[in-house]
Amino acid sequence: MWKAVRERFKRFSDDLQITPTQLEDGVNKHLNVGRILERGYYEREPSSAPPGLLVGSWGKSTQVRPSNDIDSFFILPDAVKTRFDARTGNIQSQLLQEVRAVLAETYPQTSIRGDGQVVVVGFNTNTLEIVPVFRADGAAFTMPDANDGGRWKNVDPRAQITQIESTDRSMNGNVRALAKIMKHWRNEKNVPLKSFVIELLVSEFLPARGHGGYDTFWYDFYVRDFFQYLCSKANGYIIIPGTYEIYGLGNEWLGRAEIARDIAIQACQWEYHDYDVTAGQEWQKIFGTRIPIHVV
Repeated sequence: MWKAVRERFKRFSDDLQITPTQLEDGVNKHLNVGRILERGYYEREPSSAPPGLLVGSWGKSTQVRPSNDIDSFFILPDAVKTRFDARTGNIQSQLLQEVRAVLAETYPQTSIRGDGQVVVVGFNTNTLEIVPVFRADGAAFTMPDANDGGRWKNVDPRAQITQIESTDRSMNGNVRALAKIMKHWRNEKNVPLKSFVIELLVSEFLPARGHGGYDTFWYDFYVRDFFQYLCSKANGYIIIPGTYEIYGLGNEWLGRAEIARDIAIQACQWEYHDYDVTAGQEWQKIFGTRIPIHVV
């Protein structure tokens, strides 16, 4: 019974993975930009590992192919913050513009702009979003936020990375796989949910569900039950690891989640009765053509 489920979701999950070439390209862009800033701010020859880290989806290995945005932290010397704190006006915006100018010397033909909290470097293959940060207490960082006149903001991306890594390991790799599937749904249906929200909700859901460490034979149930779980979180909140910030979830996305939940319930019924083509057609109503119809 259920002859199509394992192969269908295996192919779907595999199709969402970035390729080794894409991974190498993204990591190299992160490192190369880091080396330019290392030379500019530390006044030394760049190293093989400049002071920074990949964050966001790339830091958590939850990026979905094609991955257009790479989030990167570059750690600046504390003296730079002291220098900017002595200024007036929107000093966070001024910092972003200075970082932009340093990079523009090396990439004069590339679109580079400061944008709220990041410096956006528009490479041909993908966009690198660089956040200049300073070390804070523990594993946290202080980052600039140029919006609404400017302020400093404490963040702890390593805590999110650790949570995804630990729960993914305990759930046999299913946290990252299911997060990618749900982020693809978000992209496919233009759902107003941020990537980190989906990732953290998946990392809460699978361990709490039970039987969360099985292979792709269970993925139709994982998808169906996650949509049910997501709908239950409308107007709720999550607590962001590390900073313990309370982040409200709202409900703007609820209607699309309810539609996906109802379709997933029906698709699971078709899978149960081995109507594999009909099930595939239902799944495509949620995920588009990247989830296959014909797999048997």
